[in-house]
Amino acid sequence: MARFIKGGKVVIVLQGRYAGKKAVIVKNFDEGTKERPYPHAIVAGIERYPLKVTKSMTQRKVAARSQVKSFIKVVNYAHLMPTRYSLELEEIKSAVSAETFQEPTQRAVAKKAVRASLEKRYVAGKNKWFFTKLRF
Repeated sequence: MARFIKGGKVVIVLQGRYAGKKAVIVKNFDEGTKERPYPHAIVAGIERYPLKVTKSMTQRKVAARSQVKSFIKVVNYAHLMPTRYSLELEEIKSAVSAETFQEPTQRAVAKKAVRASLEKRYVAGKNKWFFTKLRF
């Protein structure tokens, strides 16, 4: 069906708690799995975007406003809208897998790893569009 939905593709979540949030596909399952017999993907995204930073702010304030809150979730393809953007996600891919969702502690560790990776990318100034709130 949707061959263009691959790992690294930036998508917008359309339904649920994270509707309107940007996420990146970590792993996709085109044919589905035994427990989820529909096409779905594991996504890692930004629940709370970083705030605006100006020149006059102190380094401490800049660091506080540059924080992001991340999420990881298994989402049906029908609830994803792909964009033209892509991200390299080596650090995220190593932290998040299908087994991550078995236990809450594993999920929390994976979310922290995703958050650290995204914050590092934001501070470096890469992928600016990904870190801006969706306006419509």
